[in-house]
Amino acid sequence: MNILLPVLIGFLLDLLLGDPRGMPHVVRGLGRMITWGEGALRRLFPKTPRGEYGAGLVLTLCVTLLPSICAGGALWLCLWINRYLYLAAAGVLCFQLLAARSLCEESMRVCRRLREGDLPGARAAVSMIVGRETETLDEAGVTRAAVETVAENASDGVVAPLFFLLLGGAPLGLFYKAVNTLDSMIGYKNERYLYFGRFAAHLDDLCNFIPSRLCALLMVAAAFLLGLDGRGAYRIWRRDRRKHPSPNSAQTEAVCAGALGVRLGGDATYFGVVHHKFSLGDDTRPIGPQDIAAANRLMWGASALALILLGLWRLAL
Repeated sequence: MNILLPVLIGFLLDLLLGDPRGMPHVVRGLGRMITWGEGALRRLFPKTPRGEYGAGLVLTLCVTLLPSICAGGALWLCLWINRYLYLAAAGVLCFQLLAARSLCEESMRVCRRLREGDLPGARAAVSMIVGRETETLDEAGVTRAAVETVAENASDGVVAPLFFLLLGGAPLGLFYKAVNTLDSMIGYKNERYLYFGRFAAHLDDLCNFIPSRLCALLMVAAAFLLGLDGRGAYRIWRRDRRKHPSPNSAQTEAVCAGALGVRLGGDATYFGVVHHKFSLGDDTRPIGPQDIAAANRLMWGASALALILLGLWRLAL
């Protein structure tokens, strides 16, 4: 199977279309599968730590393996029927696994609300792309949340999917997206998901270990190319990349903080509980709405570099 061409098609479709409203989407399908599976498995397994862990393990294996196997079989059948049918089907699937344009559009909606002085609107807009509670955030807190999610999802939503797509085609890319979706829905360290989501969270950490570091280095390179503070990006990445409970999240956030010359991180509230986090970067100036736009430029630069470098790597295999 040709792997590179469908990825190029998918990247261009994402660049042109983003996430069209009303279009059936594989990630929404994964979300419904997770929701239904959680309810069913919680009823089947005992309500003990070991039982919850086992239920989460079964859910993770089902959600990651079944769609990937089905997608591989469907694409093989498309290729058997017609090469162009395969390219169309694989290209659309790759398109749905990438999220650069939708990430940019949603975060820039926050930027516009802030520039208009509409703090309640900005809080509502940022609540659509972050997991933390946003009702009490001030302007700096809303801006920081938006910049952080652009930085983190530069890896989770673009570079990591590209890495797995070019490594093993659309089925492996779908496997990664299923892992990432599971982590975003059940990978929390709270009473409900501490045991149920543990396997999914650890698998997400494993899958993102290489892509997050690759993305961080590409963001450093993009900072130099885009006229941002490339030296600061590298310095803060070296200093702060491990200052996060996750082994991966601070990789790209630290680069972004250094490239923009602002401070990210700090305490955040999830499900009514305050989580104390390290700060990333130096507080050299106040963060502002313009930093959301700058973070998006950094994301696009790293995404383009990832497509070029990973594409060349694929061609060399």
